[in-house]
Amino acid sequence: MSAVRRHTIAVSTALLTVLGTAAPTVAATAPTLVQAPLAHHGGGLLHSTSGNWAGYAATGARFTSVSASWVQPAVSCSGSNTWSSFWVGLDGDGSNSVEQTGTEADCSSGTPVYSSWYEMYPQYPSNFSSTVRPGDHFTASVTTNGSGSFTLTLSDTTAGWSHTVNKSLKSAALASAEVIAEAPSSSSGVLPLSNFGSVSFSGAKVNGQSLGGFNPDNITMGSGSTTKATTSGLSGGSAFSVTWKHS
Repeated sequence: MSAVRRHTIAVSTALLTVLGTAAPTVAATAPTLVQAPLAHHGGGLLHSTSGNWAGYAATGARFTSVSASWVQPAVSCSGSNTWSSFWVGLDGDGSNSVEQTGTEADCSSGTPVYSSWYEMYPQYPSNFSSTVRPGDHFTASVTTNGSGSFTLTLSDTTAGWSHTVNKSLKSAALASAEVIAEAPSSSSGVLPLSNFGSVSFSGAKVNGQSLGGFNPDNITMGSGSTTKATTSGLSGGSAFSVTWKHS
């Protein structure tokens, strides 16, 4: 993928109003994708709505590690261009950086396109060259020494490949940890979400403990009156699913 920011912080409702959410008239591989910070983190305690995230985010502590596993979903494609990503990361909920790694499931003119990547937002993401297939089992982790050094690891345990990247970011806030399904963004705003059906996450841990131990926020993805993806409750403190509802 070229410059689409796959993994971005949740976008605020005000920002979405300015940017708009219409799909750019370009092929799926053309926008500069990013995974952005949380867009609009509004709603009741421990349950909020975001324009681009669905899943769980833990806040209220200093976070130095996050990990989880998931099964790569298959996308159902029509003739339109759509995007979706699945990742673990630190920061992005209330901060302007996200350190993350995960997979992608997009539709380009009706054809499914699968990939994997890491991103140190606001830098653009970098793709791994390894093949990603629906049904593959992935495990990912992001860890830091707390002083600006990060290790990002993504492994396809079905295909038997793994990538580990070491990066530096001195300004990281380390204020949140997430396991997320996302509608990636471009310079035009949040992109249409691919119909990925449902994605199941398991073994979600933060700072070496079950994600549920941090009372994480359950995030629904939505825009206006449209619900784009819903998040299930946590099972055993570390497993949940995200289900697609609307592009």
